[in-house]
Amino acid sequence: MHLSILDTLVILLYIVATIVIGLWISRKASRSLKNYFLGGNQLPWYLLGLSNASGMFDISGSMLMVSWLFIYGLKSIYIPWLWPVFNQIFLMVFLSVWLRRSGVMTGAEWIKFRFGNNLGAELAHIIVVAFALLNVIGFLAYGFIGIGKFAAIFLPWQLAADSHTNEIFYGLIITAITTFYVVKGGMFSVVFTEVLQFIVMTIACIAVGIIAMVKVSPATLEQLLPTGWMSPGINWQLGLDWSNTLASANERIISDGWSLFSVFVMLMLFKGVLQSLAGPAPNYDMQRVLSAKSPIEAAKMSGFVNVVLIFPRYMLIAGLTVLAVAFFMDELRAMGSGVDFEAILPFVLKNFVPAGLLGLLIAGLLAAFMSTFAATTNAAPAYVVNDIYKRYVQPDAPQKLLVKLSYVVSVVFVCIGTAIGLFIPSLNELVLWIVGALYGGYTASNMLKWYWWRFNGVGYFCGMLAGILTAIPLMFLDLSPLNAFPLLFLICLVCAISGSLLSKPDDLDTLKHFYLTTRPWGFWRPILIACQADNPEIKQNTQFSRDLFNVFVGILWQTSLTAAPIFMVVKHWPGFFAAVIIVAVCSVILKFSWLKRLKNYPQDTCSPENTSSPPVNDTLAVK
Repeated sequence: MHLSILDTLVILLYIVATIVIGLWISRKASRSLKNYFLGGNQLPWYLLGLSNASGMFDISGSMLMVSWLFIYGLKSIYIPWLWPVFNQIFLMVFLSVWLRRSGVMTGAEWIKFRFGNNLGAELAHIIVVAFALLNVIGFLAYGFIGIGKFAAIFLPWQLAADSHTNEIFYGLIITAITTFYVVKGGMFSVVFTEVLQFIVMTIACIAVGIIAMVKVSPATLEQLLPTGWMSPGINWQLGLDWSNTLASANERIISDGWSLFSVFVMLMLFKGVLQSLAGPAPNYDMQRVLSAKSPIEAAKMSGFVNVVLIFPRYMLIAGLTVLAVAFFMDELRAMGSGVDFEAILPFVLKNFVPAGLLGLLIAGLLAAFMSTFAATTNAAPAYVVNDIYKRYVQPDAPQKLLVKLSYVVSVVFVCIGTAIGLFIPSLNELVLWIVGALYGGYTASNMLKWYWWRFNGVGYFCGMLAGILTAIPLMFLDLSPLNAFPLLFLICLVCAISGSLLSKPDDLDTLKHFYLTTRPWGFWRPILIACQADNPEIKQNTQFSRDLFNVFVGILWQTSLTAAPIFMVVKHWPGFFAAVIIVAVCSVILKFSWLKRLKNYPQDTCSPENTSSPPVNDTLAVK
């Protein structure tokens, strides 16, 4: 593809700016591990929220969501529940507060906070590090696949005669640039460059949405789209028939296995609620929560992500889809049964965006890749260096050595993820395995750890090990990870509960310290009674009903935020105004039921004066 001089200059200027920021910030980040991984807990919640939103705005995910909206219409607003996107609501309402109170640096370090220092805790620590690193490798491969496809179409230089080799070369180059700035700058670099990236992407998203609204009329869409495409209603059957316009779309629906749409949505909701109750996986999302200044700021950050991310991102997704429906249909038909719906995004940008703005869009989508890749890469050394090397090899290692080791670990994991990405051609296949099988195996143990006092490190290890060992074969079987989730969850649940009941309970002081610090609701009565024996003023967390109410309102709010920009771009004004009204009503409810009550949420009552366990983060203090 030929780019104008202006487009090329915009792209080059952006890449140079990100590298300069990474180098400029690297000196501050390299002072200590806490600065490197958590930004020294000095970053305000709104910057962390923008950074987290930017990290979620990945190019591979955008390609997938464009293809989903194209095929499934407004019903596609539910498909991201596969991840599940509404885990941000659970975090916003209560889990960010619980998680941030721990004061730890990583998810694996949190395991010590929860289970103590016994053999079960050691096993739990090892298995969560293994899961976290497997998760990092999977997402690095996922990002590499997407950026290679994207860059080979848009960047003007032909690096190899073979198209697939050309994609690989571009993926390697952009991956190397991204790795350089995140390795040098750590969390400081990630956050500040992602704020820049978010600004660029937001401008690009709005521009694409406006172009689609100007170029495509509702009458054109009505003529080309199947009946029911504009409806977000959930029926027993999907009810979309593409036979008259694009028969291959029907084949994709059949291969996805989502024709019984109500069953699909119920499975996603069942899986999504359980996964959300389990809390964030040990990845970049958890690192943002742990990086917040305080538990309240962590909750605000998680809520802010929805506000700043959803509307502009879905303006882009809807704009690209609308332009593809109007102008790309002939090319898609020509592909026959081998149609590549992930090609919609690059085709539309290539053909409908004017010079100058195209450079900004390419820079924005490069930013999307770089931000996600950077955030994922930053998680790997946190586990290897802090949770393996510092814990088992050299506990008294100097800070500068640990930071240098973090550089090496980041590079190694990027190489591993990239190597795996070379052999996986399909984004859809990989993401479904990650969110369905790998996260499915994570759910049971990580749900029980918050809500049941008798759950111990041995049970955690058994449940997680069963999940990983069951998830890996699903990558090679012709079985939908979503359909396999109920059985996968049941196997892990049985293993986790059995492992706990067949081993001794965790140390009482450890459980009391966790309960007093975190203040969770759930099955904690024996520990509450033990705490009240020391301090009768300690009260039970009675927020369960209010938290679940806020979660319900929050999911409705988030889903309406998703639908509103799609309705706006397709100019379906009744749907748009209905979505806006729902967003407004839910916002008012959440303001009074959640935001204003944050400061009154059951407080951390743990301190050196009222518990026999020392604060778990004493070892993190930077001397």
